[in-house]
Amino acid sequence: MNIGFVGVGKLGKDAAEVMARHYDVTGYDIEGVYTSITMAHTLEGACINKDIIFVALPTPHHPDYDGRYPTSHLPPKDFDYSIVKDMIAQIDRLVSDDTLIVLISTVLPGTVRQQIAPLVKNARFIYNPYLIAQGTVKKDMVAPEMIIVGTKSGEWDVDVLSLVEFYKAFVKVGTRFELGTWEEAEGIKIFYNTFISTKLALVNMIADVAEGVGNMNVDVVTNALKNSTMRIMGPRYMNAGLGDGGACHPRDNIALRSLAKRLNLGYDIFDAIMLAREKQAEHMARKIMGLGHDVCILGKGFKPGVDQEAGSPAILVGYYLEKWGRTVYYDGHPKEITVPLTYVMHHHDTYRGFKFNSGSTIFDPFGKTEQQSGLTERSIIVYNYGRGPI
Repeated sequence: MNIGFVGVGKLGKDAAEVMARHYDVTGYDIEGVYTSITMAHTLEGACINKDIIFVALPTPHHPDYDGRYPTSHLPPKDFDYSIVKDMIAQIDRLVSDDTLIVLISTVLPGTVRQQIAPLVKNARFIYNPYLIAQGTVKKDMVAPEMIIVGTKSGEWDVDVLSLVEFYKAFVKVGTRFELGTWEEAEGIKIFYNTFISTKLALVNMIADVAEGVGNMNVDVVTNALKNSTMRIMGPRYMNAGLGDGGACHPRDNIALRSLAKRLNLGYDIFDAIMLAREKQAEHMARKIMGLGHDVCILGKGFKPGVDQEAGSPAILVGYYLEKWGRTVYYDGHPKEITVPLTYVMHHHDTYRGFKFNSGSTIFDPFGKTEQQSGLTERSIIVYNYGRGPI
């Protein structure tokens, strides 16, 4: 393969040099770059007759937003995509459908489909954001945690297979490829990063509590948590659906709010967690309201297999529905109620094979409802599968 690489900067330079160990790579950058790869003097030189052109250009913020000084008081602001958009459009004018343009820059979910893909009229296009960090780029290129690939449909095609073969020449054997739509790939990248930010904020909050309370070594606490691979450092609690529940978790966060106030931390992560839980339930209830029926929630207990209602996220959703005027039944409804309802599936296994009223809609926060007689695909609404705005 003949490879073009546009944007040979702090991250792009090392990435391009790794590729050049196995492929003929020609780079281009508006600034002078000292590198071992071949550099073209013009954009055309890096794009003409290339099989794949990687684009590694910045999506910057205003300097005030880079994190070296406080930013929480500033108004929220998206990345600046002008550099990427201008270059993608220029590259596309130079090539044909024989060329695959691959963007690796970080963008927010929805950006590619709305702002970038429409600029690609001649070439083919894939979004392929990297999980690389300054100082370890070459190591990260060879041994990445995963390779993220986003396409218009999120399905395997010739271009995806070609890109996979490209990477197999130098990435560690067994590296996983995560394929999705453009939006899913954008989400994997940006939420991977913010997961790290959230994790560090939580760990440093524990340090603040240790400092404020005394007789508490933060390392003892964090070591115990990081070695907890059943629920914390593992795959559990990583499936979207109804919120956290039970008699412990929600009330723990409520109690910790008082500790944050007493220690004068100046911030309240716990309030944000509880507000998010309530707003997420409210968003879900609003979606259910739009389906137009009264509601039957199947699974009142806070989790499958228990009937304890304390901390039930299903009841929380029902609270908003009743507040807005819907009648809500739990764990079934009177036999005389034969009109269409919206059934909210919380405990799938308990209500497997449940006979829904004719003409009803099944609202499934977890995507586990099985097709059965009398149910069409349109009858099953799977929340958070990207079918429309909240």
